[in-house]
Amino acid sequence: MDKVAVFGSFVVDLMARSPHLPVPGETVKGSMFKMGPGGKGFNQCVAAKKAGADVTMITKVGNDSFANVLLDTMKELDMSQDYIFVNNSTETGIALITVDESTSQNEIIIVPGACNTITAEEVASVESIISRSEYVLLQLEVNQDANEMVAELANKYNCKVVLNTAPYVPVTDDFLSKCYMVTPNEVEAEAVTGIKVTNFDSAKRAAKFFRNKGVIDIVITLGDRGVFVSTHGREEIIPAYKVNVVDTTGAGDAFNGGLITSLAEGKNLLEAARFANALAALSVQKMGTTPSMPSRKEIETFLSTAEQVN
Repeated sequence: MDKVAVFGSFVVDLMARSPHLPVPGETVKGSMFKMGPGGKGFNQCVAAKKAGADVTMITKVGNDSFANVLLDTMKELDMSQDYIFVNNSTETGIALITVDESTSQNEIIIVPGACNTITAEEVASVESIISRSEYVLLQLEVNQDANEMVAELANKYNCKVVLNTAPYVPVTDDFLSKCYMVTPNEVEAEAVTGIKVTNFDSAKRAAKFFRNKGVIDIVITLGDRGVFVSTHGREEIIPAYKVNVVDTTGAGDAFNGGLITSLAEGKNLLEAARFANALAALSVQKMGTTPSMPSRKEIETFLSTAEQVN
């Protein structure tokens, strides 16, 4: 059995760093530019792959030079290209990322392109990989009808759907009911539930909202405050790790990739969240998204010496 399938987006990241983020109408002279592979789906898949998961990527690109960024990266990481679809009339997606050098905060515009055009026929063609997977990881960067079809397939084969609710778009109660787990950050949790997540009690209320929709396990990431976990009647906040932050872009993707890897290895959700916190902590110490994902050796070394925030 294949352990993990990631069904989601690939875009090419176009990242610039500047002294501060521009306000409307302002032009800011940047200090550097970098182009590389990205997209929440692909970032999470790479994070899982480098962390040691048996993982398969399912996405769609255009018939253009940006598609080669995906294919070259997958070849370099020894990832299967069997489930990469191509749209001959729509370009590969891109993300415009601006990073503030003084705060490491970022602003991002996503143009999903081809990965927003996944068809019912293409979803049907991945039924075999879904049927063999223990988990399928979804995000909201592809066309939602495709996500809903994948969730339906996963439920048919008792494959657990883990939904990272980013970037936020409205989803139906029926779709949520097909998700075994959701992993929003505090902003996305508020967007879905209407509950502003600021502390343990408000996180518990948000978790109750998701559970009432049929979700079994809930994980809410809280940035440098750590992560709230609700599973089988147990709820707690697992602290973040103390690190020097360089670039927060992709931290949530690192977390989700680490989480799904640890779960597929048979760890419980609390253990998996600690492992995922380590990936996120390592990723923010480097620039970029996919390139910042740590290796299994780096993760294990970090876990043996890291200090959590109290």
